Amino acid sequence: MQLKRVVVTGIGALTPIGNSLQEYWNGLINGVSGADFITQFDASKFKTRFACELKNFDPLNYLDRKEIKRIDRFTQTAIISSDQAVTDAGINKDNVNVDRVGVVFASGIGGLITFQEEVMNFAKGDGTPRYNPFFIPKMILDIAAGHISMRHGFRGPNFAVVSACASSTNAIMEAFNLIRMGKADIILTGGAESVISEAGVGGFNAMKALSERNDDPKSASRPYDKDRDGFVMGEGSGVLVVEELEHAIRRGAKIYCELAGAGATADAHHITAPHPEGLGAKNVMIQALDDAGMKPEDIDYINTHGTSTPLGDIAEVKAITDVFGEQAYKLNISSTKSMTGHCLGAAGVVEAIACIMSVIHDIVPPTINHFTDDPELDSRLNFTFEKAQHRTVRAALSNTFGFGGHNACVIVKKYKA
Repeated sequence: MQLKRVVVTGIGALTPIGNSLQEYWNGLINGVSGADFITQFDASKFKTRFACELKNFDPLNYLDRKEIKRIDRFTQTAIISSDQAVTDAGINKDNVNVDRVGVVFASGIGGLITFQEEVMNFAKGDGTPRYNPFFIPKMILDIAAGHISMRHGFRGPNFAVVSACASSTNAIMEAFNLIRMGKADIILTGGAESVISEAGVGGFNAMKALSERNDDPKSASRPYDKDRDGFVMGEGSGVLVVEELEHAIRRGAKIYCELAGAGATADAHHITAPHPEGLGAKNVMIQALDDAGMKPEDIDYINTHGTSTPLGDIAEVKAITDVFGEQAYKLNISSTKSMTGHCLGAAGVVEAIACIMSVIHDIVPPTINHFTDDPELDSRLNFTFEKAQHRTVRAALSNTFGFGGHNACVIVKKYKA
């Protein structure tokens, strides 16, 4: 069958460095760190006492009090960023067939804060079960997709995707495939995560996954730095309106970029550690390039998974040099997690948005917090350290890798009629 072309016509973003698309992009190109001491709970006894929280975020500015009580924080952010994206895309019931508008949304963990609160309340009681009737629908990670569809009356394909930190990239890939196969005209896709809580921070601390640089939180996320010591937890949400090209043209939609290709693979190696040779990462980039009908020399920018972990950064860079060969030295590479922290299940879409904006504006956001070169990383590569760089970005590739060995990437490119 002839696959349809797919474009992005709307974007919503709620991130640790900006509560709108423009604020987020300004934060990226100006190298703003979203890390600071945790305010959502008393973290004074934890090994890590900082995170990349949303700033100046009050859900009451967007949602009514009754609704807020019935949904977890991750769903709140999902709804808010979806509202932004729908408005940005100019979608309304008069210019779309709601039966052909779907929602494919992701979260890596879902309502962990709700789960923690309910279990702690039970443990403090006398053993009599007194649970909030909204406990389960607040917690389950598919509920964000459901709320988005109900809010806007979208009756097309509707489901959730979970693959740990690759979740929202996998969601974008599913949306992309549904549209190019003619199963829908428009899909709202992306992801949301909000697990900055005792359970979330404590759990990742127990795994020794988080940075413990409590003396200098803002510089704690240090991808590719010799002294990196783990990732910084982030939170937030991002939404893309992906649309069949001819449908977008007919309704006069603005077009940000074209989705060119996507890939998904597994490491089949370890529950948390990457394959030491970057095998899964290598395979997923090859698959995405093949899907897009592109060659390594067609890519100008890679937004890496780049979590600031000792093993992960090395494995991914090895994969990039294996796939791109000499072209790797002509690329710009950067990890925007140095600014946003690791938004877990929302990381993929937040970073795909960075790629889209890079393609539109021909600017590559930086990798901040670089102090000491790592001798295990090829110094000839352009990691875009410290400052954004201007260059023509014809196409950009976004990598995401998740616990369990899940790998996913998407490629976006400049739209040409």
